[in-house]
Amino acid sequence: MNRRTILAASGGALSVTVAGCAGVLETGDGGDDNLAVEEVAGGFEHPWSLSVVPDESRLLVTEREGYLSVLDLDDGDVEDVDGTPDVYAEGQGGLLDAAFHPEFPDEPWLYLTYATVDGDGESTTALGRGELDLEAGSLEGFEQLYAVEPFVDSTQHYGSRVVFGDDGAVYATVGDRGSKEFGLDHYSQDTSTAIGSTLRLEPDGSIPDDNPFLDDEDVLDELYSYGHRNAQGMTVHPETGELWQSEHGEEDGDMLRIVEAGANHGWPIAHYGCEYGTDDPVGDGFDERDDVVDPVYYWECNSGGFPPAGMSFYNGDAFEEWEGDLFVGNLAGEYLGRFTVDGTDVEEVDPLLEGQGWRIRDVVTHPETGALYVAVDDADAPVVRLTPE
Repeated sequence: MNRRTILAASGGALSVTVAGCAGVLETGDGGDDNLAVEEVAGGFEHPWSLSVVPDESRLLVTEREGYLSVLDLDDGDVEDVDGTPDVYAEGQGGLLDAAFHPEFPDEPWLYLTYATVDGDGESTTALGRGELDLEAGSLEGFEQLYAVEPFVDSTQHYGSRVVFGDDGAVYATVGDRGSKEFGLDHYSQDTSTAIGSTLRLEPDGSIPDDNPFLDDEDVLDELYSYGHRNAQGMTVHPETGELWQSEHGEEDGDMLRIVEAGANHGWPIAHYGCEYGTDDPVGDGFDERDDVVDPVYYWECNSGGFPPAGMSFYNGDAFEEWEGDLFVGNLAGEYLGRFTVDGTDVEEVDPLLEGQGWRIRDVVTHPETGALYVAVDDADAPVVRLTPE
């Protein structure tokens, strides 16, 4: 046992045990028919990411306050991992995403993104790695690989997701830090900084020799794409290898993207949202410019938006009808979004977990069981399993 209350799922699919008291978790409307929802464990403090431990029935969970833990999916036991970096857990900052090296455990590296602060109280997004020893419950020799310059006096829009592409490179998203300097002077359009970008690095933090901007002296070598506002979801398409992101817009304007190498993705010179509290558009329409890349799906100003978080393509056997669908956590809307995907044709269908009052922060598929696991963003939050009833 540790600092958390363990919520071990018992017996029936919708029965949970909380400190010895059984309760029933009601499902919502929409796509929840024939869906079993179990709280596997609880007591997490703003969990931010879920990562399936390769070839095991365990999940790695990051919490924004700086905790890293291993969740046993069979009995709900949660064990803390020591050796995590010091993080700046203010505003939207803290310990954020995690990714295993593709050859784990032969290559025992665990990669983390997190907010860090300098001596002046300004902060930035950083990427680092350490060697994870699951049995010892420790992250050994953690080192910072990259920290975005400049540090900024803001606690907003750090990003940040990290994934390995099919090419073996590390990709990480960096938010725009909440800048309101709309126009070409905005951080996200300033290619001398990595603020508002997607990074592409080698596993050791060095710069790949085939990055798209290596021959452009006006652009940082580590940039893969720029013109991003705040991408808090990223995943690799299991068939095409394309890099997909979910990105927060300004007053709606949320979007789903396929990220292109060397591309300007528009923010804030092209956008579908408005300035907060107004009907004033931010930037041009994407159809008015030929120097930016359109998203594949978006929510216009006054649509209500879809404040997106973690995302994952379904690639399992438990829900055959969901094969290839994209799942995206909805924060303010408090549901799990499901999208059918055919190339670049995307359609939202059957929202899940409506009515629970849960801000959905992350979602992953367990590759062996096909179960979906969901992290709820709250101060005392559960990790939830979805299976066929």
